[in-house]
Amino acid sequence: MDVMNWLEPLARDPLLLFTALGLVALLESLALVGLAFPGVVVITALASLAGHDSMSVPLALAFATAGAVLGDAISFWLGHRYRHRVASIWPLSRYPEALKKGQRFFERYGATSVVLGRFIGPLRPVIPLIAGMCNMPSTRFFVVNIASALAWAPVYVLPGYYLGRTWKAFLGPYQDSFGWLLALGGALIFLAWMFTWGRQHAERMGALYRLALAGARRSKWGRRTWLSFRMNVPGGAPPIPSLALFLASATGFGVLAVIVAHHPAPFALDHNANAFFKSLDVPLASQLALVLAKVGDKLGIVILLAPWTLWLIWQRYGTALLHWALAIGGIGLANILFKAWVGRPRPMTPDYLEGSFSFPSAHTSGAVVVYGLAAAFMADGVKSPARRHWIYCGATLLIALMAWSRLMMGVHWVSDLLGGTLLGFAMCAVVRISYHRFAYRPITQLPWKALGAATVLLMAARVLFFPPV
Repeated sequence: MDVMNWLEPLARDPLLLFTALGLVALLESLALVGLAFPGVVVITALASLAGHDSMSVPLALAFATAGAVLGDAISFWLGHRYRHRVASIWPLSRYPEALKKGQRFFERYGATSVVLGRFIGPLRPVIPLIAGMCNMPSTRFFVVNIASALAWAPVYVLPGYYLGRTWKAFLGPYQDSFGWLLALGGALIFLAWMFTWGRQHAERMGALYRLALAGARRSKWGRRTWLSFRMNVPGGAPPIPSLALFLASATGFGVLAVIVAHHPAPFALDHNANAFFKSLDVPLASQLALVLAKVGDKLGIVILLAPWTLWLIWQRYGTALLHWALAIGGIGLANILFKAWVGRPRPMTPDYLEGSFSFPSAHTSGAVVVYGLAAAFMADGVKSPARRHWIYCGATLLIALMAWSRLMMGVHWVSDLLGGTLLGFAMCAVVRISYHRFAYRPITQLPWKALGAATVLLMAARVLFFPPV
């Protein structure tokens, strides 16, 4: 079914679109639904559609605010009405850790937690429920509820709205590409949400972790397998997130690689994306893509890692350094082997890439390994789930920019980028499993300012004075 067919009724009827926006905001805030509902993704999509058709900003904000207020109010009432049975009600019974974290957060911050919790994903649908369970005065709750919703709506609605306006202003000549681009963007956002959701619930005592543990306990073989994967970390829990990531990414890459190897001709989506980016005439974007090409090539990665490598040597993080070397060397070798095996031509081959094949994208897989592993090592030393979340979001943004630059330069197909991403994730998972299994030692007390400044200066010199390789 064409994407535009189901978007068209919303685009024609502002009231219908705003009602949908309010309903999504309500579900995002609702305790029984918001824990597993990708509300932020859908709100961004609906707000972008409103911006694209220049619909009323005040009405969009009003409906989103009303939905958020009503969702929190229902959650508050549920907590107050069923406070003795909340923990046993599905789906909250599947998230006991979320309730415990929410209760600790509420006990620490009181009424302020209702405001703060609205902006923290895992806590957003839980805090109002906890407030009701703890008999917070209803008048105080509704004052804070309305005030926080008024602040929340612009933060979550306006970026999507003005993204839609930007689309209309700058990409108007490319309306024929709207359907497949929206489908591609939606698929990527959904996959990113699935990855985040899976990582959260595969951590210790998450839903996927407990499911794996229950399965392992059913047989002697399962118990032995579980114990064989116990890690050299506090608590000794098996690396369920890394194992799940490896299985999913390695399987996905294997299937895609076999398909591309047997049918190297680009897919329809590859042709559409390539034609779209060829038609764009945005000099600033082209310059940014060239900068990113230099940052992500072999010389760029060496320069990027140099200050951090020297610091690891100085601080005698030998095992961490060995795993980094294995990751960088392993992904480089894997790219060489798979490119030679598949032998897929590039859409366009500049002189410095002459003789190089297209699948998988080495820039993308390298970015996944470098930024993904950096985020994972940094998250090891961070106790706050919210801070870990933002660390991973930052890494995801850098990886997405690198992948975008390859499309913008016209040297890769979309499926090349997907293959590079999956291959990079598989390598990250293997390295993390090995590191936690044999020599876990959190990297702490990093001199961020000094190393960051050195990295920026070296990378600036690389971009300004050396050609891409």
